[in-house]
Order: sequence, then C-alpha cells, then structure tokens
Amino acid sequence: MPSSNADYLQNPKAVYPAMSKRLGEQGKVIVRVLVGADGLPKSAEVKKSSGFDRLDEAAVEYIMKCRFVPGKVNGVVQAMSYDAPVNYVLN
Repeated sequence: MPSSNADYLQNPKAVYPAMSKRLGEQGKVIVRVLVGADGLPKSAEVKKSSGFDRLDEAAVEYIMKCRFVPGKVNGVVQAMSYDAPVNYVLN
C-alpha cells in the first residue's frame, strides 16, 4: 500500500537573515525533517547546503517552527522523514 508523505501546512515565510541579505547570499537549502504523528517537527538537519552556513542554520530554525500534515502508511498516521526545500532568493 502506498504511503503519503508529510507535507507543509500553511506556515509563515522563512525569515531572510539580515547579514545574508546585505552580503547578497542566496541559495536553496534542503532540510531533512522528521515529522511526528502530531505534525510537529522532531528533528531537522541540512541535507543539501545553500553554500552559506547562515542560510543553512536559518532554514533549520525555520523548519523546526513549521507545522506539517503528518505522513500516513496504510491510512495510519505516523512519524516520517521529509525533504523540505527552503529557498532564499533576493528580489
């Protein structure tokens, strides 16, 4: 039976670190997050770096504040890991 992955609920946008903005740092961070059956993140770590430590750390902090739709296996809600992209793009 297929499993349905965890997914984002409506969350605020990630905060762009002020110093990163000033320095023109941009990039995409892939954060591996363990989402509990309650939809809350249990742990998060950088799976793919943006190339900037400041952005990577901000992405992990952001993901740990997010709420998720928990994943299901055979219709049963359970904890599962999910790759969450966080984009930092200067306009």
